[in-house]
Amino acid sequence: MEEQYNNLKIGERGAWVSIIAYLTLSALKLIIGYLSNSEALMADGLNNTTDIIVSVAVLIGLRFSRKPPDEDHPYGHWRAETIASLMASFIMMVVGMQVLYNAGRSIVDFRAETPDALAAWTAVGCALVMYGVYRFNCRLALRINSQAMMAAAKDNLSDAWVSIGAAVGIFGSQFGMPWLDPLAAVVVGFMICRTAWEIFRDATHNLTDGFDEQKLMKLRQTIEEIPGVKALNDIKARVHGNNVLVDVVIYVDPDLNVIESHHITEAIEKRMQEEHGIISVHVHVEPWEK
Repeated sequence: MEEQYNNLKIGERGAWVSIIAYLTLSALKLIIGYLSNSEALMADGLNNTTDIIVSVAVLIGLRFSRKPPDEDHPYGHWRAETIASLMASFIMMVVGMQVLYNAGRSIVDFRAETPDALAAWTAVGCALVMYGVYRFNCRLALRINSQAMMAAAKDNLSDAWVSIGAAVGIFGSQFGMPWLDPLAAVVVGFMICRTAWEIFRDATHNLTDGFDEQKLMKLRQTIEEIPGVKALNDIKARVHGNNVLVDVVIYVDPDLNVIESHHITEAIEKRMQEEHGIISVHVHVEPWEK
């Protein structure tokens, strides 16, 4: 448990790096996008502002998750990050819809203007910076074995590609096709909405104790291979923040004594931690009826 809390502290570094990068890049994109009349770059800047919200949500969630269990929260506060992500998804969706509305109105009203090439080069430079942030957070996620940090790293990479897409649209508008700039903004708006939906979907799935059936099957196979386990009666799993809680009912030889049965449960707990990184396994033992 202490190792998990230490990993949460390390994970906060990645959140802070993302926040600082997004604050700097979003301000740069919004200012240059406004001065160069580039809707694509401004949309990309707004995309980064939503990423700031997500990063802050992750940071707040990590802070609350570190709180130890208390009388009102006997399982701890691990789901704080999930709740924060859910709230962030609502804000992201609103921003994405606003980007789509503004860009769509420019296309329909034929108000698209050819932006300055500086906007395109700004997008390219920001993409390179975000790729560097992605590499940093990816190494950090592998170091602490954090799915949340790895998801944040993948979001960093997607933001780099969004900037590249914005640059392509701006460069294309330089060749007599000014409508490519707002069209790129529309693409960015859709990507913001898609990301918001994915965060909302995953958060609600976890909060309602949903769990991937294929992963559950792998957990079942691991337990069935442990010596002394005659069969599985039932197995359940749910996501609790960055942790997975497993409840399993196994059948063992009825002639085993309490200590021997306990050794089997310890073997299950050890194997689940080594192979799947799960440290919370509740095992109930029942006698195998021949």
